[in-house]
Amino acid sequence: MAYQAISRMLPHMAAASPTKLNYVFGPILSGRLGRSLGLDLLGARICSFDCLYCEAGPTDKKTVTRAVYVKPDAILAELAAHKAIDPSPVDAVTLGGLGEPCLNEGIGEIIAGAKSIYPATPVAVLTNSSLLWLDAAREDIMGADIVLPSLDSLAPSEFARLNRPCPEITLEMVKDGLVRFREQFSGRIYLEVLLADGLNDSIENLEALLQFRRLCRPDRIDVVTLSRPGAYPEAKPVRARTLEDFRRTLGAEQIPCVPSGHGPPGLMPARAPSTLEAAVLGSLRRRPQTASQLVLAMGKTDEELARVLGALESQGRIAAQKQLGAIFYSLAGS
Repeated sequence: MAYQAISRMLPHMAAASPTKLNYVFGPILSGRLGRSLGLDLLGARICSFDCLYCEAGPTDKKTVTRAVYVKPDAILAELAAHKAIDPSPVDAVTLGGLGEPCLNEGIGEIIAGAKSIYPATPVAVLTNSSLLWLDAAREDIMGADIVLPSLDSLAPSEFARLNRPCPEITLEMVKDGLVRFREQFSGRIYLEVLLADGLNDSIENLEALLQFRRLCRPDRIDVVTLSRPGAYPEAKPVRARTLEDFRRTLGAEQIPCVPSGHGPPGLMPARAPSTLEAAVLGSLRRRPQTASQLVLAMGKTDEELARVLGALESQGRIAAQKQLGAIFYSLAGS
């Protein structure tokens, strides 16, 4: 498909739009990107890491093999259909999903198509940085406006314990890939560090990150901690003082307090053409969320969300659990 011509096909795509959006999410409020429309490039929990803190849950397929896990045409048709139904502006179109988006070999085509459909909107890519050592992976995301790579620890034992990478991936490969990408990429890089209590909040990691920042030269650095339940109970948020120490030392941005979680920042299903019930179910399939987070993201009232959540919970389709001082909803049995 000639993706520069996609905008001319919007009416046709809208007419043939799916009754359920499988890959388009949002818009959501992101502390780093504003009002962000998300694209899921994997359609399943497929990743090169199995991070203890992952909000999407444990990785189902851990791999470094790049493939077309979801066809670009399918994602872009949904994106075009969504825009035709809801043309309100967004601050970013963000490529992320349930796993590592750079595993999808079609990511370059998806970036080009998204820029055609939303020509005035920045396209952002969320990545765990694990594949940037590959020339092809770096080349595929050169068309993005913003890339948000993560690098949680530069201490090898912490990296292995927290991120649990595929055995083919070493910390040196991740570091080298990020430096090479910075040398080649003309867009903005927002580096993210997620801290978990007792896992990567060491002085060794802080000093190594400070040195690496000078080498990698990101446009900004964001230091965050868990704000939602992670995939494994070992991952817990750090104390406020630890978070502040890392932020001050690394010169991190002060991220607005938007309850959307860390990146990928709170992917939510698009409201149209799905019903609110379907939107809530699709959203909770990817992230545990509180009622207030759903209200904020979906633009509904507390009463509307309460009715839907109450009905789904009574049907046994979702479950509520108190964690991190709040009530989080998730799909039953997930």
